[in-house]
Amino acid sequence: MYDRSVTCCFTGHRPVKLPWGINEQDPRCLALKEQLAATLEGIYESGYRHFICGMAIGCDTYFAEEVLQLKEQHPEVILEAAIPCDGQDAKWNSKQKEAYARLLTQCDFATHVSRSYTPGCMMRRNIYMIDHSSLLLACFNGRSSGTMSTILYAERSGIRTIILDIA
Repeated sequence: MYDRSVTCCFTGHRPVKLPWGINEQDPRCLALKEQLAATLEGIYESGYRHFICGMAIGCDTYFAEEVLQLKEQHPEVILEAAIPCDGQDAKWNSKQKEAYARLLTQCDFATHVSRSYTPGCMMRRNIYMIDHSSLLLACFNGRSSGTMSTILYAERSGIRTIILDIA
């Protein structure tokens, strides 16, 4: 187990809630990725070394990719995949599945929160991440969602939160 004081987790929206959808070449998406990279560098500089990602499509994927870029510069960085259930990617398209498989192979390790899908497994994954971190980085559009629930849980738990606005 890693030291919670140097662990940062992430929450963010899936493509359906992003203004650019799945178009990662949209200038707003590119700007968010640059902001994620800069924010992660600052988080690293403040002492964080362990990063936990829920591995969903959309912002989770951007986060994992940026952590891996950070790891190229700082090999001591650890990327943990928090998997909500086996078959998380079952309903994703082939491009999303390929990206997921590629990212999983690059993670230092994976934690399976639940072996099978249940209605609450995604939130259990989010609770796991918060309970094992001292910092939450979130990409949030301000609307009610799983991302909002995760932010609220972090705040109730006394976890410091950095929110990148994607409204």
